[in-house]
Amino acid sequence: MKNTSFIRLPAIIIYVFILCTVLSGCGGGSSSTKSDEPPVYSPLQVLVPEASGKATVGTSPLILDISNTDQGYFIAASDSSDSTTSIQMTAPTGIQYSYFISPDEQAVIPFTEGNGDYTVTGYQQISGDQYAALYCETITVTLKNDFLPFLYPNQYVNFTPASKASTLALSMVTEDTTDVKALELIYNYVTENLTYDYEKADTVQTGYLPDVDETLTSGTGICFDYAALATAMLRSCDIPCKLQIGYAGDIKHAWIDVYIRSKGWIDNAISFKGDSWSLMDPTFASADSDSEEDKEAIQDYIGDADNYTVQFTR
Repeated sequence: MKNTSFIRLPAIIIYVFILCTVLSGCGGGSSSTKSDEPPVYSPLQVLVPEASGKATVGTSPLILDISNTDQGYFIAASDSSDSTTSIQMTAPTGIQYSYFISPDEQAVIPFTEGNGDYTVTGYQQISGDQYAALYCETITVTLKNDFLPFLYPNQYVNFTPASKASTLALSMVTEDTTDVKALELIYNYVTENLTYDYEKADTVQTGYLPDVDETLTSGTGICFDYAALATAMLRSCDIPCKLQIGYAGDIKHAWIDVYIRSKGWIDNAISFKGDSWSLMDPTFASADSDSEEDKEAIQDYIGDADNYTVQFTR
């Protein structure tokens, strides 16, 4: 398989330091369905995708359960014992997302672009990289809440209530913990307990999927692993988070965007300086350099959002 070179630098996740602000916490109150703010759960809960079978499309060997599209996902299940199946999904903006499902496995596929019509084509592997089309369906999505796709797990950010990532995140916060404090706690844990894996960055292959619990156990990973782990932990605390895949300059990269209540979506990695938000990508900001000139160049680079190009949101 073709190698994909992810950036060879430490973690790409988000760090928010707050000097003076009052934001609502991870939990508290009853569940909300307003789309201009994320739902609030009391107690905090890890959302679990369900395949009830009430509404399905497609045919064997790849069945799509679309019973819960208003929650921001569908579940693709393979009943093939020996061949890989694939989903090619064209989002409302025209961006095409690819997902691969191993034999007898299933995957949660998110509607990351929100409301609209998604064209979904199912494929079955014939041999090697050759696939035959099985069907093509249009799924019309109307979300119950716009933030739900960024609270549930999916194939790229895979976690459950029993996952180490989830239990660890929930052990670090309470319903009274503010979003910003939760971000700070999770950021500090990940950066202090993980080591960047340069060898893995040089050899990782196309199609690689992070395993957040394996990342915690091994204590190592690449930017993709760091970002997926941070995303899983934040979502477990009911904080909407986007796993972004794209480029920093011309280097393959992964990072996260996070939603701060009363502030909105914060792109890339950021810091709060009391009166304004500024970009701060920890992958670059933590790069070792004793030169003030180098440090200024790094800050100039990470302060320019044009240096980041999103390909896919998971």
